[in-house]
Amino acid sequence: MAARTDGYLPLRDYALLGDCHGAALVGVDGSVDWFCSGRFDAQPVCWSLLDAHRGARFCIAPCGAFDSKRAYLPLTNVLSTSFHHAEGVLTVTDFLPVQSADDAAQPSVDLDAPGWLVRVVEARDGDCEIALAYHPGDGVFDPDIEHTPDMRLFQQGGAPVEQLETTLTLKAGERRVFVLAPYEDADQAPAEQGAALLEETTAFWREWSEASRYRGPYREAVARSALALKALTYAPTGAIVAAPTTSLPENIGGERNWDYRYSWLRDSSFVLQALGGLGYDAEAGRYCEYLGSTCVNDLRILYGIASESIIEERELPHLEGYRGSRPVRVGNAASDQLQLDIYGEVADWALAYRALGGPIDDALQAMLEEIADQAMCLWTEPDQGIWEMRGTPRHFVHGKAMAWVALDRAIQLLGPRDEWCAARDDILATLQDHAGDDQGGGLQQTLSDGGMDAALLLLPMIDLPLSDRVLDQTVRGVERALRAGDYVLRYSLENTDDGLQGSEGAFLICSFWLVDALLCMRREQEARDLFARLLAHANDVGLYAEEIDPQDQAFLGNFPQAFTHLALINSAINLELYEKEGPGALRGTHADRVERATSQAQSGGENDPQKQGEQP
Repeated sequence: MAARTDGYLPLRDYALLGDCHGAALVGVDGSVDWFCSGRFDAQPVCWSLLDAHRGARFCIAPCGAFDSKRAYLPLTNVLSTSFHHAEGVLTVTDFLPVQSADDAAQPSVDLDAPGWLVRVVEARDGDCEIALAYHPGDGVFDPDIEHTPDMRLFQQGGAPVEQLETTLTLKAGERRVFVLAPYEDADQAPAEQGAALLEETTAFWREWSEASRYRGPYREAVARSALALKALTYAPTGAIVAAPTTSLPENIGGERNWDYRYSWLRDSSFVLQALGGLGYDAEAGRYCEYLGSTCVNDLRILYGIASESIIEERELPHLEGYRGSRPVRVGNAASDQLQLDIYGEVADWALAYRALGGPIDDALQAMLEEIADQAMCLWTEPDQGIWEMRGTPRHFVHGKAMAWVALDRAIQLLGPRDEWCAARDDILATLQDHAGDDQGGGLQQTLSDGGMDAALLLLPMIDLPLSDRVLDQTVRGVERALRAGDYVLRYSLENTDDGLQGSEGAFLICSFWLVDALLCMRREQEARDLFARLLAHANDVGLYAEEIDPQDQAFLGNFPQAFTHLALINSAINLELYEKEGPGALRGTHADRVERATSQAQSGGENDPQKQGEQP
């Protein structure tokens, strides 16, 4: 039986359910501890994940002792958990229903996702007494949100109830359906639709998965990461949230707790490479539409999933926080920071967008001109950096390099302009001088006070014209300072004042960045070995959190993390590019790799069903 600490499961013990609108997390012990219905940023229906004593939860499990094993149904986001108890096996199949469009490979604003949580329970190999409990919680999660969903528990043949705690016996072979749904949907008889919804939802996910063009050696991990990304997509706008949760801590009991239910601009070019490389052109295009509609006239670090999203950061002091990790936050103040890298991220995205056939229209051209002008004017200023530090602004080398990217991509897309070219040359000269200042000949975290930064692992992938020696020494410098086995810290907290108290784990995305950097440095076998080990560090259903504790392998931070899964997909694509075309295939920009990966995928032959994963 899964062990809880003060009422909380380890984050590794959760699995994601999604319907391209909202999301839920279900524990290995049968408890749904987080559920946002209809929108990722909605008032949660279940929230005991952030307050085990007051929060709402929905539990189904055998009475007495049991062991559990779980897996997603092949090529879906439908979860099946088998509870092995004294009399036999109880299976619980959990999903958020979504109905297939005419072509499930095409994203649609009209996906039929009613915002229900469906749980299909079946006794196998013997009778089973089960404990069933739905508690709507003590109070509300966020009292400042006026709309609190009126959810009810629906059972076949019974009236919907506001809460329930009972035991009931299922005979061997008996199946029951329980649905958590808005009371206003009572006339649709949600529980009676369980079997049909399961069939339709399974068909939707399988059809979508089988549209992938990836045929490399890491199909299972890539498919699972792609499914996670699709589940974290908000269908009405095309936005992809960084994670479906808020305030899961970077260190237990600490204050490094952030709301990730938003879409970050810096993910943009990574999204295009991943989705484009897998053949999901429609999703990539939809995400581009979302970016175009949000950032053309309002360039910020992050955006809400829709125009009405509330981003202003607030604290909820009445909540305990995961394992006592306070404060619980909603909203994210990073949206107001100066982070130089975003100018490069947007320009790099635009170049990749064009590589996929997207138009550089008048609005996008105007935005690119503004971005290049801002990068030209601001690159000499200190900023908060890619890690959104809340301390004093500093001269981060990665930010300067991405300002160079902003100017370089604008020049490629719009043509050379004297002032842009001059600023681009000045940035490059500054970076070259900085590299020469260090005995090792590599770059450091900041221009003025040194340190190391895992973001420097990205530099070999952005077509920055530094020597191979400088890039190699930079990668090795990051390894010496920040690598702990398979894991890479963002930066050293001993040498970096980020304005926060406490420690943090190793960011899993940095380990995948190291895979790519090793490939660029022609350390192919090291890269392949590291990637294989990283795949083994996923949880039992193939998901990753934002961070991991290098000591005990515990997950930390918001879960599951889109950026980690994006990085996994891109590393798998890069490994295949390297194998088939050699180290030169990784040279250049994200746009270059998007074109190569897309061309390679299109020449890979007809789709064949991917056979993977077994129902427990």
